[in-house]
Amino acid sequence: MIPRALTIAGSDSGGGAGIQADLKTFMAHGVYGASAITAITAQNTLEVRAVVLIEPTIVVAQIEAVLDDIGADAVKTGMLGNAAIIEAVADTLARYRIERLVIDPVMVAKSGARLLEEDAITTLRERLLPLALVITPNLPEASVLLNRQVTDEHDMADAARDLHALGPRYVLLKGGHLAGDNVVDLLYDGERFVELRAQRLETNHTHGTGCTYAAAIAALIARGLPVEQAVRQAHAYLHEAIVRAPAIGKGYGPVNHLVHGLPTDR
Repeated sequence: MIPRALTIAGSDSGGGAGIQADLKTFMAHGVYGASAITAITAQNTLEVRAVVLIEPTIVVAQIEAVLDDIGADAVKTGMLGNAAIIEAVADTLARYRIERLVIDPVMVAKSGARLLEEDAITTLRERLLPLALVITPNLPEASVLLNRQVTDEHDMADAARDLHALGPRYVLLKGGHLAGDNVVDLLYDGERFVELRAQRLETNHTHGTGCTYAAAIAALIARGLPVEQAVRQAHAYLHEAIVRAPAIGKGYGPVNHLVHGLPTDR
């Protein structure tokens, strides 16, 4: 049977992030993708123009419809929007005993628009993170989750330890917001640190990178890879997807999700 993955996230009308990015990434890794939409956003590469959150009961109904019939070898969450949706998603995933859960704690869009209500942070921290196999925060998200600033490479190890103490089995702390010629990500399993480095790319085509990275990890875990190997392969995939990004839009353009499968010469 083909591996299956479920994404629980918001819809991006521009196609570069959210549900659309996740499904493209699943397909690029040979995984059948299903979705539960938490929000509808009107956005492009320049801005988020409008957001409508979906009723929690409808979010739960989507998750149940997929898991009762199709099933999922891994589940990934992205934009959840508010505390009520997080509570409903956490309750449902716990009830279905989902063990391969990848959480991308989406809080702010690339354009700067807020995608998670402030009063939902505690709910995310206390209800959802303990269910995770992997969480994938960037440094601003880690700062919010830990109630302190994580601003340099020296802070990252301590931050990863403290995030791990919140319950996830693996923490992938992404260092893209740091200055420097290299981007450093740190994977921590409670005992061992694995450092992943890549050359910083000078480009505006980074819309949806967080979604794509987490979705690739989920897809590879759905295919049966161990977490460290899944993270390493997802890291390499994302780098190449940025290198070969299509020139779409006037702002922060999307990456090339199908970098391994389609030609990109224009």
